[in-house]
Amino acid sequence: MSRSGRPRSIAVAVATVIGILATAIGTLLGTASANAALSAPAVSSVASGYGHTCAVRIDKTLWCWGSNYLGELGDGTTTARTTPVRIGDAATWASLDAGTSYTCGIRTDGTLWCWGNNFRGQLGDGTTTNRTSPVRVGTASSWASVSAGDGHTCATRTDGTLWCWGFNRFAQLGIGSDVYTVSAPVQVGTATTWAGVTAGFAHTCAVRTEGTLWCWGNATDGQLGVGDLTYRATPAQVGTATTWSGVTAGYAFTCGVRTEGTLWCWGENGYGQLGVSGTHRTTPVQVGAGTAWTGVRAGFDTACATGTDRSLWCWGNNSTGQLADGTTTHRNAPTRIGAATTWADSYAPGYHVCGSRTDDSLWCWGNNANGQLGDGTTATRPAPAQVGFPA
Repeated sequence: MSRSGRPRSIAVAVATVIGILATAIGTLLGTASANAALSAPAVSSVASGYGHTCAVRIDKTLWCWGSNYLGELGDGTTTARTTPVRIGDAATWASLDAGTSYTCGIRTDGTLWCWGNNFRGQLGDGTTTNRTSPVRVGTASSWASVSAGDGHTCATRTDGTLWCWGFNRFAQLGIGSDVYTVSAPVQVGTATTWAGVTAGFAHTCAVRTEGTLWCWGNATDGQLGVGDLTYRATPAQVGTATTWSGVTAGYAFTCGVRTEGTLWCWGENGYGQLGVSGTHRTTPVQVGAGTAWTGVRAGFDTACATGTDRSLWCWGNNSTGQLADGTTTHRNAPTRIGAATTWADSYAPGYHVCGSRTDDSLWCWGNNANGQLGDGTTATRPAPAQVGFPA
């Protein structure tokens, strides 16, 4: 998950604007298809930061676009791009995650690479020097997953260990130390049962193989879900449930899904990003009564989730039309994105949102001030438009 400073502070409502969206989508697709220089190859992994987006195509090449002020695109420059540009010559990229203004990716050989903003050591290369091209993180070749936050990064290895690095002012590294920054990976505890991790702005959560959920770091809005507003310097278990299958950290809130298909959120709720009405919550609250959720993604103050029917729903901050409902009205209940039932996933929804479909095509919408939608313009898009790549 990616964050930036504080510019961004899942009860299911049926969208009433499907007809409007269908018209808008048709218009947008017509514009995109008019560009004969672009094609739409399938993607296997996508990551979106505050103002940039990156994707791994099926051929395992890496492409990025959008803001590049701090080198977050990794193309060796600090030049913004409004259409996808290939990053290096490697065709071995496996997965990605984007922080606010940096990006990290794992290759098929298990090595981990990061690039972009490194002011807090979040690139993990032992320095605080910004990088405009991917730099390898340590010498390990057993990285399994990575999550990039605002100023800190966490990752799991194939042996089930968990590692974090970067900014630690709010104990978001989970290492029990008050050290301000750590510029290289440090192991979080001694457990070897970590299955996945998510980094928020100043807090972190992770799921273990037995289905328990753990969080640590800043708790000023209840984002740790442990029932109070006291920060934790080491992982603290969230409740007693052993059915957590996934978790995602937003700016100051967190959402997760359980194996029975229920959806839960907690933390800050100023924009309705918890998918319920009311104020912040310090423990998980169920979003509606449905049991048909397959996955959820949290960004700045917006969240999106996919259903078992392959529908896509978003809620929370809508200031740049990222909920694609034809308005800029914030929503405290999931709002459906069009009528499509072919959505596979969404990616770190913030002021812009991207989602992939079951044919592995990539679609983006919302804020486009930095060209992060990849359509060759900087015009905001009110509905999903397919991303084309250079032929």
